Amino acid sequence: MCGIAGFYQNNRDFLSPEYGGTSPENKWRTRLLNMQHSIKHRGPDDDNILLFSHVGLAHTRLSIRDIDGGKQPMTNSYHGRTATIVYNGEIYNTHELRAKLSSYAMRWSTTSDTEVILKGFLAMGENFFPLLNGIFSFAIYVHNSEELLLVRDPLGVKPLFYQEFGDALVFGSEPKALFAYGITPEADTNCWNEIFALGPARTLGSGGFKHMKEVLPGHYLCYSPARTASRHRCIEKAFWSLEGQPHTDSYSDTIEHVRFLIHDSIERQMVSDIPICSFLSGGLDSSLVSAIAQRNLLAQGSKLHTFSFDFKGNDRNFKANSFQSSLDRPFAQLMAKHIGSQHTFLECDNQTQADYLYKAVDARDFPCMADVESSMLYFCEQVAATNQVALTGECADEIFGGYPWFHRQELWQKNTFPWSWDMEARKSLLCDDFLHSLNMEEYAQHAYDVTLAETPRCEADTKEEARRREIAWLNVRWFMMTLLNRMDRTSMYSGLEARVPFADPRILTYVFNIPWEIKCHHGQTKSLLLEAGKDLLLDSVLYRKKSPYPKTYDPAYEQLLSHRLQEMLHQTNSPLAGIVDPAKLEHFLASPRDYGKPWYGQLMAGPQMLAYLLQVGYWKEHYHIS
Repeated sequence: MCGIAGFYQNNRDFLSPEYGGTSPENKWRTRLLNMQHSIKHRGPDDDNILLFSHVGLAHTRLSIRDIDGGKQPMTNSYHGRTATIVYNGEIYNTHELRAKLSSYAMRWSTTSDTEVILKGFLAMGENFFPLLNGIFSFAIYVHNSEELLLVRDPLGVKPLFYQEFGDALVFGSEPKALFAYGITPEADTNCWNEIFALGPARTLGSGGFKHMKEVLPGHYLCYSPARTASRHRCIEKAFWSLEGQPHTDSYSDTIEHVRFLIHDSIERQMVSDIPICSFLSGGLDSSLVSAIAQRNLLAQGSKLHTFSFDFKGNDRNFKANSFQSSLDRPFAQLMAKHIGSQHTFLECDNQTQADYLYKAVDARDFPCMADVESSMLYFCEQVAATNQVALTGECADEIFGGYPWFHRQELWQKNTFPWSWDMEARKSLLCDDFLHSLNMEEYAQHAYDVTLAETPRCEADTKEEARRREIAWLNVRWFMMTLLNRMDRTSMYSGLEARVPFADPRILTYVFNIPWEIKCHHGQTKSLLLEAGKDLLLDSVLYRKKSPYPKTYDPAYEQLLSHRLQEMLHQTNSPLAGIVDPAKLEHFLASPRDYGKPWYGQLMAGPQMLAYLLQVGYWKEHYHIS
């Protein structure tokens, strides 16, 4: 896994004498090095840049496969056509693709998936993109035609931001790469609505900042030489899309196919030239991934290293509620013993997760999931001290229907996002003038309506099944993307590659079209996953009620946040001035908080609102947002 960045302008020669030619002092080379340095955390093992007449490409590498041969940027030629690639990701069907390309009489110089992508593109053009099974974002520069292509994987696991700036196109794995080029971070009304009306979610295609965009999942952009002296041409196309189809398999055949897809995806994603670990919470999803991975490693004479996460004091302070009914640790301990993994328990304290709130903003370049993200950043940092590749159970709930809003009729029938349907908590601390300038309800409703209109439909659906399909689509496009962004930034900021076997387009395509009565057979949540894990997991884990990512229940943590937020709000030239109302905050702090009523998802309640506002203030100050 890696970081990529670069810029493109076909009407300017970056190697001309006026810029310094090929000398190290070339100012465009300096810009490229600055961009590379800004994302060095994504690839601490190696880095390189290439500057051509019309494009600059930068790469930082986390060496996982073909450590000696997979260096980038990589250039290759085929039948007189030459192209250079910078690539971030993993392709899990590399061997099949190499076999498919054998008819093109190619010579292979490496065993890397980078070379497979590049040569596949040279042989087949854009028609090669749908054949890729993996997580990826990459840029390919075609020397002959002076075209630049930006490509992102079908589910958007790997990020890719871009912005047209003056007469140039600038891109990178993270917004900070664009800022290192010289773009100034700016916020407009849309930006503030992304933060307060939708956050920590973000509209697909939006980069958050004014003018910044992100390549849509399953899409590619092609920039080609301009028709005029000042502008280039851009074509955007989808190479993959989810489709609504009738489900014709029997119940037993459905179970068998789901079981095959899950096993196949996990086994494919274990490809690595270095050891792999997994996150093991003791829940169904991570336990299934860990059990299958351990079985495969044992067959190779090896053993899986598993990690679980919790917070200091939760053994004393935990209070069960409708969202989180049990602690993870006892179940993780049972599963680790059951599968025979080498297990490590990691804990985060109040001070650390509060301090890492700001570091999480540095990683995401945007306010994010508060301590749900800051603690994950800390845990990834600890895991990265001994491992560089981790398997996770992310995306199973979104695809297989694990969240409460899939099941509770009063939630899935709401005509808005079911994980953040009540806007009052979001508005409760904001200054009236600032609040009135945003029109938060209208902004969120528009985002919801646009997404709903894009739902892949099936004519055979009943009215209820059609609504179930809409809820599944909303989760894939919004909630899943939020968690995938969290997983990418927290892991890659620490030099750790997190893989998500459930985020396989084959799994999503198949399960998306399975009727709810099979997905939730006899009312059993995620019954398909349960059936897939029956021969691998303990009954206590199989039938455990869903429990989300853990959080602290220590009242001292909320007190720490309260103190810090008050301090930030009352400092001279406070970044929250005009945004947070001091009187409203004082009233909020004096009132008891209900840990069981989140304002986003299942975890973000009163304390997380304080943490989120701290992140907003830090972001505004650190990124010099006016």
